Amino acid sequence: MLRNALPFIAITLLTTSAPVTFAQNFPTKPIRMVTSGVGSGTDFAARLTAMGLARGIDQQVIIDNRPSGVIPGDLVAKAPPDGYTLLVSGGPLWLMPLLQSNVPYDAVRDFAPITLVDTIPSILVVHPSLPVRTVKDLIALAKKRPGELNYASATIGSTSHLGAELFKHMAGVNIVRIPYGSGSGRNADLVGGHVQLEFATSGTVTGHLQSGRLKGLAVTSAQPSLLFPGLSTVAASGLPGYESVSIHAVFAPAKTPPAIISFLHQELVRGLNRPEVKEKFTNAGAEVVGGTPQELANTVKSEIARLGKMFKDAGIRAE
Repeated sequence: MLRNALPFIAITLLTTSAPVTFAQNFPTKPIRMVTSGVGSGTDFAARLTAMGLARGIDQQVIIDNRPSGVIPGDLVAKAPPDGYTLLVSGGPLWLMPLLQSNVPYDAVRDFAPITLVDTIPSILVVHPSLPVRTVKDLIALAKKRPGELNYASATIGSTSHLGAELFKHMAGVNIVRIPYGSGSGRNADLVGGHVQLEFATSGTVTGHLQSGRLKGLAVTSAQPSLLFPGLSTVAASGLPGYESVSIHAVFAPAKTPPAIISFLHQELVRGLNRPEVKEKFTNAGAEVVGGTPQELANTVKSEIARLGKMFKDAGIRAE
């Protein structure tokens, strides 16, 4: 039963003759969550989100994996706005239109935000041979040796790429990107000293930090992270205003009725905060958020403006 539907239904009955009774019994069938490829970080977030939601609505929540990129967003943008097709995505949803011109959807106009699922801070790590102990040290060294330092990066638009490019943009330094096709290759070359730094996800470097094969300088979140006790933020240790985190969020097609959005938001947040679900996110290095639809809308618009300017200034386009 859609508990928040009555005010919406009452107002609608006064203003239109369109049928609205469908909202009273939502959901009456399984919900489909469209997301990126199996095994991706977004897929992992979608499966945990679906698990929490399914336990509260007495319906199946089915994961529909599609190739990463624009395909998941395109499918959901064109789906019926009835609450039965949802999108779990991260930055690529709104970054792809900034990186290429043929994206078949508008990241703001074609989706109804529901909730921000989680944030995942990265760690700025360097090889121990680099003579730096702080972010200020790294910036000073990069300015002293322009074009001589390099960083390991996944594809353009990835967390490791965006974190480094934002750092370069804000610090005014020239650090060379070394692209890699796999995380294992990046790790091996970073540990081996063939590349000097990376904005890395915690799961890929925690063991190397503990063993001393890599050195952590700071976390990329705006505030210190409970996931990485003892590490300051990039912003507080040398680059004020810096923030670069990976996020996942849930969207519905635009024009989905407000009553449906309200119900889904309530149940999604309740599911994300179930202890067993929250623990799995934490163990994966993610911090559950569960914000309001408006907060997610504001985040998307802010990221488009902030990163769009950086891409334009730096001349960054998709590979």
